[in-house]
Amino acid sequence: MWPVYVIAGIGLILAIFACIVKNKAAKGILSVISFLGFFGFSALFAGLVLRYYIGVHGAWIPFLLCGAIFAVAMLIAWKPFSVKIRRISAISVVCVAVVVSAAFAIPDIYQNSLRISQSDEVYLGVYQPFGRYWYVDGVLTHHESQVAVLNEESVLKLESNLLHLDGATALYPLYAAFVQAVYPAPEPALDIMEYSYSGGLWRSLIDDEYEIAFNGENDIPLIACSRTSSAFENLLDGYADIVFLMGVSDEQRAAAIERGLELVLTPIGREAFVFFVHGRNSIGDLRSSDIERIYSGEVTNWSELGGRNNDIRAYQRPEASGSQVMLRQIMGDVPIAPAPEEDVFNMMMGMVKRVADYRNYGNSLGYSFLYYAREMVSEHNIKFLSIDGIPPTDANIASGAYPFANDFYAVTVLHDGEYLNPERSGNIASMLEWIMSEQGQYLVEATGYIPKN
Repeated sequence: MWPVYVIAGIGLILAIFACIVKNKAAKGILSVISFLGFFGFSALFAGLVLRYYIGVHGAWIPFLLCGAIFAVAMLIAWKPFSVKIRRISAISVVCVAVVVSAAFAIPDIYQNSLRISQSDEVYLGVYQPFGRYWYVDGVLTHHESQVAVLNEESVLKLESNLLHLDGATALYPLYAAFVQAVYPAPEPALDIMEYSYSGGLWRSLIDDEYEIAFNGENDIPLIACSRTSSAFENLLDGYADIVFLMGVSDEQRAAAIERGLELVLTPIGREAFVFFVHGRNSIGDLRSSDIERIYSGEVTNWSELGGRNNDIRAYQRPEASGSQVMLRQIMGDVPIAPAPEEDVFNMMMGMVKRVADYRNYGNSLGYSFLYYAREMVSEHNIKFLSIDGIPPTDANIASGAYPFANDFYAVTVLHDGEYLNPERSGNIASMLEWIMSEQGQYLVEATGYIPKN
């Protein structure tokens, strides 16, 4: 903003000289030219306010332009007018400058108001197994978890060598329900560490502090949600016994093979990978080939697919995320066109919210897993698209009619035919068998997924 400082400084000097000189002509000319300084200071002040308090950059430019234009106009027309007219003119100049600047800044202010953090995610604490405790009026009060529950006592109960579970965000409510059904209930406490939702706690503790193998330490949570890529790494490192994932990428399979590990994927349910637009978008159905054409960059406008004349803004996720793995599977050998950095969302909720709230509702396109978008985020301003004329209903997912319906998995790993934590081998096998039993599949369905059996 240095030009503004220079103009304002020059104008101020000229204004001082205008007050000193005796010659009326010189005084008039200097007074008029000093209007540049007047507008320079106005521009400087407005720019600083808008930049540091509202977040708009460069808003001083129209102030400066207004100042220059009005300074020239006043230089020509100043002398014939009375003092009253000159004062009115000065006030009018300021008002016009403010209006012009506001018109310049409002679009940026509006865009900033709709900005959604790339790191926002669903709060998973509400799905914590066995609920949570906090004080209400001085009394330690129990608040139930939102996980699905059995309508009878579980036939499997684990009491020792408890398994460490991790997985994808969208599957956390399900494996949290498994834990609540099978693991021992904790004693009432304000912080129930062994079952507290810990996000990526395991890896942060390993990398930054402990270097331990999590062989049953009481102060380490038994359940975490590190998300797909970190959960998979935890599995390979032996920090998780079972991870729950929507799928495993070729790169992840290769990483396991490189370390001499064998992946075992047990399909435990079915889920739909869905594409969605804003509820007011006229598009309601796409062909499978349309998805390929959009994400390869071949089709860039909705009008090419029967919609309105709006550019398509196709959002994406990071490469290692579960949803991006699914998109790559759908695309097959067709390369995915790179997306601008601001169109790649670290968390799925950010994508869902952006499509729902996006100011240009006519052009955004996102994707997710049906349960996550419908139940965990529950955003009503999005519309799930039919694919090849088939909507992602539960019946179509169960029958396989919906094209992008896939199994999801309980993933384990073996080394030379043995689990990495042999003391928990029996419990791993029992847990997997129970998940595929009538009770385990009941929880799959009660959570909101399609059971495998």
